[in-house]
Amino acid sequence: MRAVTVSQINRYIANLFKQDYTLSGIQVKGEISGCKYHYSGHIYFTLKDAGAAISCVMFSSQRRGLDFTLEDGQSVIVTGQISVFERDGRYQLYARSIVQDGVGRLYEEYEKLKKRLLAEGLFDEQRKKPIPKYAAKIGIVTAETGAVIRDICNVSYRRNPYVQLYLYPAKVQGEGAARTLIDGIRYFEKTDVDTIIIGRGGGSVEDLWCFNDEKLARAIAACTKPVISAVGHETDTTISDHVADLRAPTPSAAAELAVYSHRDLEIGLREYSYDLKRLMEQKLKVRKLELQKYMVLLQHVSPEDMLRQRKLYLADGQERLQRLMEKKVTQARHRLALYAEKMNGVSPLQKLQSGYNYAADETGNHVDSVSVLKKGQKLSLTFIDGKAEVTVDKVKKAKSYMGG
Repeated sequence: MRAVTVSQINRYIANLFKQDYTLSGIQVKGEISGCKYHYSGHIYFTLKDAGAAISCVMFSSQRRGLDFTLEDGQSVIVTGQISVFERDGRYQLYARSIVQDGVGRLYEEYEKLKKRLLAEGLFDEQRKKPIPKYAAKIGIVTAETGAVIRDICNVSYRRNPYVQLYLYPAKVQGEGAARTLIDGIRYFEKTDVDTIIIGRGGGSVEDLWCFNDEKLARAIAACTKPVISAVGHETDTTISDHVADLRAPTPSAAAELAVYSHRDLEIGLREYSYDLKRLMEQKLKVRKLELQKYMVLLQHVSPEDMLRQRKLYLADGQERLQRLMEKKVTQARHRLALYAEKMNGVSPLQKLQSGYNYAADETGNHVDSVSVLKKGQKLSLTFIDGKAEVTVDKVKKAKSYMGG
C-alpha cells in the first residue's frame, strides 16, 4: 500500500465532512468559553457542555446577523457546518449564525425590564430610603430553612445580641416564589420593623429568576420601609438588587449592614462621653474667664460700685464742707471778738459796772434828761446788782456852760 502525505489525509477527511449533509448545516447548543474577538474581525471561541468541547470560529463576513456580544458563560445555539482545518488537522464548527439559548432569552428579558424600570426612575438614588443606623427590629423574607437564615442570625446576634429578628418564610425559587416574596414585604410593611432584608443564596440564572420579577420590583420600590436586597453572591445582580434601597453582595453582608455593632456603640458612647466631658470642661473654663472679665467690667458700672463711689465723694465733700465750716466759724469768732471789743465801750453793762445806772419812767421809757421829770413822778433805777423804785422829790437843772 502506498503511503500518503499528511496534507492528503487531511484533505480527504475534509471532503468527507463536506459530503456529509448533516454536518454541512448543523445546529449545536453549548456554553461559550475562551471567547476572543480578533483584530481581523473574526471571533474564535469554544463551545462546550458537561462532557465535551468543540472549537468554533465565526468569520467577519458572517457577523452581520449577530445582535449581541459573545461572552464566556453564555448558552447559545450555533448554526453552521463542521469541517477540518487542514493545516492543523483538527475539525471545528464554522458558525454562520448564533442565537442565545433559553438562559440567553431570559437575559434579554432581564435587560429589557432593567432598561424600562431604569427609564421610570425606579433605580434612582434620590428615591431610595436610608437604612436606619440603629435598627432594633429587622424583618427577613427568605426560605425558612437553609444557610441564608442561619448566616443572617449568626452575624446579627454576633453584632448585637439585643436585636430582634422576624422571619417571613417565603419561596425563593420556582413557580409562585415572586408572589410569596411580595407577600412578605407587604406583611412587614404593616409592622414596626425598622428594616427589611429580602434574599437567598447563590444559584443559576433560573434559580434567581424570581428576583427579576417586575411586580416584586415595584413592591420593593413602593415599600415604605427600607429594603436591603441580598440575592446570590457578589457576581449575581438581579432587578431586586437595583430597585432596593441598598444592595448587599451576600445575606451575611446584609446582616452586617442592617445590624449595628453593640460593642462598637458602647465604645463610641464612652469616647463621646469622654470628648463631651473634655469639651464641657474647656467651655466652662473659657466661660469662667469671660465671666471674670465681665465682672470686672460690671464693677465699674454696677449700682453698688456707683454708690461706693458716691459715698466716697460725699465723704470727701462732707470733710471739705466741715473744714470750710470750721474755718468760717473761726473767722466769725474772730470778727465777733473784734466787734465785742469795739462794743465794750458802749455796752450798758459796762456802764453799769462803772457805777452808772439806767433810769426809766413808769411806762418803761428811758429817761435821759431831767427836763422830762416832774415832782412826785415815779422812776425805776437799774443798777448792776438790781433795781430801785424812786419818787422825784425835786428837780434841779444843771447850769449850761456852753458859750453865752
